Amino acid sequence: MYNLEDKVVLVTGASRGQGEAQVRYFLSLGARVIIAARELNDAEKLSQEFDKNKTLPVKLDVTNEVQWERSIHAAIEAFGRIDVLVNNAGLYYNAALTETELHQYREIINVNQIGVFLGMQSVIPIMSQQKKGSIINNVSISAFAPLDGTAAYASTKAAVVAMSKATAVEVGKDGIRINIVHPGGINTGMAQTSGTIPIYSQTPLGRIGEPKEVAHVIGFLASDQSSYCTGAEIVVDGGLTLGTRIE
Repeated sequence: MYNLEDKVVLVTGASRGQGEAQVRYFLSLGARVIIAARELNDAEKLSQEFDKNKTLPVKLDVTNEVQWERSIHAAIEAFGRIDVLVNNAGLYYNAALTETELHQYREIINVNQIGVFLGMQSVIPIMSQQKKGSIINNVSISAFAPLDGTAAYASTKAAVVAMSKATAVEVGKDGIRINIVHPGGINTGMAQTSGTIPIYSQTPLGRIGEPKEVAHVIGFLASDQSSYCTGAEIVVDGGLTLGTRIE
């Protein structure tokens, strides 16, 4: 188990699904966690389960630059530093390209792509002053193995991969690492809406993944045990992108 004692971690989309699992795992490793969610009530509800000195709930719509500024200010005021950012918030959308309206495409770009851009832009100056930091962008296997009907969704995920790698080159000299996690099918509300759950019984591991399994990988990338990893991509998909078994 990795030691994140007293590291300060900010997780977006933190009140449910993969984000909630990440919050719980980070706290179990001794970290202090900023629980960032679009609805403050949701963040506060999760925060109440833990030591109030270990968590900070904040309202954060990742597409809103002002809310990023406020959240970062609150985190620094409460904990004095930010060691780790997990850009976890995301929006799933499934429709043929020709049936996707421009406003829908712009919405998914705003959340999945611009949200990550604003997050990295917000924490990099702080991490540069600290001469150390870890940013983990929770992306998707759709970035390189898209499902039918995910042209809009997959394109935003692929863009984040390129942005992550280019930024990792820029900020490595300042001791900042940027890495990428690619979940496959994970048992959350998003998987339920995608309608793909039946296929996971045919994957090499024969099941859908659990949110905590993604959190464990993110915990490694947040820790000093991954100190020589930057620009890396780790796939957490039970072998789905290797192929499926014939029953």
